[in-house]
Amino acid sequence: MALVAMIGFAAPLAAAEAKQDFTLVNKTGYDIDKVFVSPSKSGDWEEDVLGKDTLDDGDSWEIKFHRATRTCKWDLKVVYSDDGSSAVWYDIDLCSVEKITIRYDRKRDKTTAVFD
Repeated sequence: MALVAMIGFAAPLAAAEAKQDFTLVNKTGYDIDKVFVSPSKSGDWEEDVLGKDTLDDGDSWEIKFHRATRTCKWDLKVVYSDDGSSAVWYDIDLCSVEKITIRYDRKRDKTTAVFD
């Protein structure tokens, strides 16, 4: 019985430590080949969080951070599979965002993001 009580307390604490975890939703009409998420203060894009995978149009991807990660401000870059073009967003407060939905407007040739 004591073990069950400890697990009940440990799970919420672990979840609370990685406030930056979010879901990326692709509503662009195109597949995404690479996704980079880096601290805003960094001059480097870090590693592609998709690895060898692709984020297909209409799909979503859970992006998880190490529990020790403390910073809230992050930059996001997506690279499209078809032509290698990219879209970038800066200074996203991932401590207050749980889902990012990206869309592409063909008429304006612009990719936008909604932060929920």
